[in-house]
Amino acid sequence: MPSRMMSACVLGAALLAPAAVPADADGTTVDYHGLSLSLPGHWRVVDLDRNPDACLRLDLPTLYLGHAGAQRECTGRAVRTRADTLHLEPLEGAPPRADIPTVEVGAAAALPEARGESNEVRYALRRPGVMATLSYGTTPDGVREVLARATARAAAHGAVGVPAGAVARPRPRTGQEPFTGYGFDACTAPTQSAMDTWRAASPFGAIGIYIGGRARACAQPQLTAAWIGRQAEAGWHLMPLWVGPQPWHSSTTGLSTDPSEANDQGREAADGAVEAARGLGLAEGTVLYNDLEHYTDRQTWDPPVVAYLTAWTVRLHELGYRAGAYTSASSGTKALSAHHDQAPEAMPDVLWVASWNGRAAVADADMGLPEGTPQWAGRRRAHQYRGDRDATYGEVTITIDRSWVDIDPAPGPPGPPGLPGVLRALS
Repeated sequence: MPSRMMSACVLGAALLAPAAVPADADGTTVDYHGLSLSLPGHWRVVDLDRNPDACLRLDLPTLYLGHAGAQRECTGRAVRTRADTLHLEPLEGAPPRADIPTVEVGAAAALPEARGESNEVRYALRRPGVMATLSYGTTPDGVREVLARATARAAAHGAVGVPAGAVARPRPRTGQEPFTGYGFDACTAPTQSAMDTWRAASPFGAIGIYIGGRARACAQPQLTAAWIGRQAEAGWHLMPLWVGPQPWHSSTTGLSTDPSEANDQGREAADGAVEAARGLGLAEGTVLYNDLEHYTDRQTWDPPVVAYLTAWTVRLHELGYRAGAYTSASSGTKALSAHHDQAPEAMPDVLWVASWNGRAAVADADMGLPEGTPQWAGRRRAHQYRGDRDATYGEVTITIDRSWVDIDPAPGPPGPPGLPGVLRALS
């Protein structure tokens, strides 16, 4: 099963914002809503008003301008390296996102330090009336400096407040009624009109949503508590995914090869996922999935992967949520299966397996599990059987992965955690 990393693309001159002009040999100067920014020379500039299908990618240094469109060009799920990106849009009409923190400030020159669990943070600049969303690799210092150096070239108008609903907690819900049938996931949450069209015209009844994590590939401008609520009310079975550290060597998105450190990373990932879930209105008892991509060196990665996913499970149970894991049939699934009986209560409650064999089924063979195993039996399985392909229903096209889902979430987490037994086996 290949990794689902985002494929590279080259954007032509048509994506340059009309206000972008060369500043010097080091970069570009861009004027936007009265702000004048000097960008590093290697940054791209993407005008979303002119290119509504452009994807707000988080792995290429980029300045995005304007409200996000449908993002039909988005593909991929996890990125090996996160880049500094900056998204500027009018404060009026900016979505009230709950998956990343939003900080209110007067102007770009007065930015307090702020960080987010998904390496994203928003600054609501009241006086210029601009929402600035920052994405970064290790620290936000570099991209925050780009924004802080911005100068005003137009008279400031009346201050604008943060979009309504950006801070208030929504009514909790799970959006996870028992479901058997077809599901899909896309790199970024589709627009509401796309969701409505697909609800009526497609065979899908479940949707995977990437609610955060340091390796998340695409920005999520549509992902609000209201969006979650509307999909739950429409009857969608929601499968929230956290894209935490991955089994590859990377200073920004990598999992530690030390099982003890990976254990700590698993608990940290659970804390971040629960914070995002609560902000989005996903109630306790919701199954939260950890997206852990394929790897080939099982000798190196099996021990930390098991430590990470069992720690993720135990911590979610402590916080009142249920745990799911998205893994590859030929790597993470085999590692979990091999250690399942040492501490079954520390294993994820639901297993979502990637095996692109084209079969919409959750039989043991399709899941990469031993024949006749009781592991994850009893409607606790999902199988992603085809990936990264365009699908069109009702004249709306989305690049998706397809899954067969057979899930009946139990009302609460299973018994006491058994993580120490797993760690002893890995040591």
